Amino acid sequence: MTKKAQISADRKTFTLVASERPNGVTTQEHIYLQLRDAIMLGRFRPGMSVTIRGLAELLETSPTPVREALRRLSSENGLELLPNRRIVVPHMTAERLAELIETRVELERFAAVRALPYIADKLIDELEVIDTRIDKAVVEGDRDSQIRDNQLFHRKIYCANPDTITMPMVESVWLQLGPFLRIALREMGEFYIIDRHKEAVSALRARDPEMLRAAIEADVRDGVGQLGRDAIATILSES
Repeated sequence: MTKKAQISADRKTFTLVASERPNGVTTQEHIYLQLRDAIMLGRFRPGMSVTIRGLAELLETSPTPVREALRRLSSENGLELLPNRRIVVPHMTAERLAELIETRVELERFAAVRALPYIADKLIDELEVIDTRIDKAVVEGDRDSQIRDNQLFHRKIYCANPDTITMPMVESVWLQLGPFLRIALREMGEFYIIDRHKEAVSALRARDPEMLRAAIEADVRDGVGQLGRDAIATILSES
């Protein structure tokens, strides 16, 4: 079920899909996962303020699980609690963007190489299927599928390592980049077609750690890297 609600004082609206709670998942966890997913998908714009009551009404739940979800998301830097108790999606700055990108590069190169010994051919085949879906989503302008499957592609690589401890850190960075990247994808348009995933797949099949590190770094950098300074400045002015 999809609903659209006015939850911000700055005349911005957003659409949030209120999904059914799976068996075995608490209401509190379900609300948290829905809001976290919405931030990662860029459904919340940078600078947008949210209210517990507005989200509770939208998600047809009580304020308590929403309050706890927002608290958790604030601790993960996906949201910011201001001194006046307003809850907002953090604004993006050029300095913050640069640090987030560098953090992604370092974390994800490390996670990929650590996972390499555990990656079987069957998983590589699955990654190729996901990459094909991403190509289709890019052509069709399906941003939700593009973002979700891009995250899935990376997550499957890093989580192949049964002892990984980096995935929560990686996802925290994704959470902080989500609202900005949704706007950036709009500006990238047809330039967001450099498929570094195929290079990553080739590196995985060759079991080549250096090739894999290079492919992951290029994949992280190339998206925003395709934008000129003026385009980045325009996006930051909206955030």
